[in-house]
Amino acid sequence: MKQITKEMTIGQALELDSGIAPFFMEMGMHCLGCPSARGESVADACAVHGVDADEMIKKINQYLANQ
Repeated sequence: MKQITKEMTIGQALELDSGIAPFFMEMGMHCLGCPSARGESVADACAVHGVDADEMIKKINQYLANQ
């Protein structure tokens, strides 16, 4: 089963399943193609955008479990 972690970079998470891009876009990350955004950890991206990282990881992993 595919799962992401807070320590993964956005790029690694998207490589695992590009279908999770809308989760990041919903929290305000509209520059997913930028190298700086793709190199940022999921935890750091959540912190910058004021999103609870644990909740984001939970939502994304639930989505991945249903794929």
